[in-house]
Amino acid sequence: MSNGNFDFNLFIRESKNILVNPKNAFSSMKTSGGLAEPLIKVVIYGAIAGALAFIWSFLNVGSMSGGLFGGSYGIMVFVSYIIGAVIALFIGGLILLLISSICNGNTDYEANLRVISSVMVIMPVAAFFGFTGIINPYLGLLIILFIHLFSIWLLYNGIVEALKAKPESTRIIMYILAALVVVFMIVSMGIQKRAGELINDEGNGIQKEQVDDQEKE
Repeated sequence: MSNGNFDFNLFIRESKNILVNPKNAFSSMKTSGGLAEPLIKVVIYGAIAGALAFIWSFLNVGSMSGGLFGGSYGIMVFVSYIIGAVIALFIGGLILLLISSICNGNTDYEANLRVISSVMVIMPVAAFFGFTGIINPYLGLLIILFIHLFSIWLLYNGIVEALKAKPESTRIIMYILAALVVVFMIVSMGIQKRAGELINDEGNGIQKEQVDDQEKE
């Protein structure tokens, strides 16, 4: 895909390989060839993720309303996913450049950008499992946690195999990132649990007031 023509079939094969065999995929990944390829990749990932988010909103899977409002909101989500993916690519490339520099890896911005674009294959995967939160909020958070940890695993392989960073120092940074993700998820579960309790208490209070009013009448 570095000759100016984007090979969609190759893109699909590489995306599958990143998810199934990241070590092999990143070890053979090209780290140069222009910015068009990684940009196109993340736009596609963002579009797929946005389309899935639109479907869930349209089918009332989640907190969004259905009908006309849900559909219009879903279209906004679709667009925001694409824009967010492009922004995440360039900001993520800078962050990865810093990590790679600390770990004595490749400090070429394009190389780091290409690794980030490949890791962002996780976007459609995360969007696909967006419906699990409505089935069970804790199940949704656990799946999100697993996806985040898996993306850190992909990032580790990208830094070590594609950017040739030192595995030991890279591993330490990935452990720190993983710990931060776990802490964030635990806090999120606590906040969600507390929010649920407040909603239940408020609902019980309203029911009690209605019963009291009926008794007075």
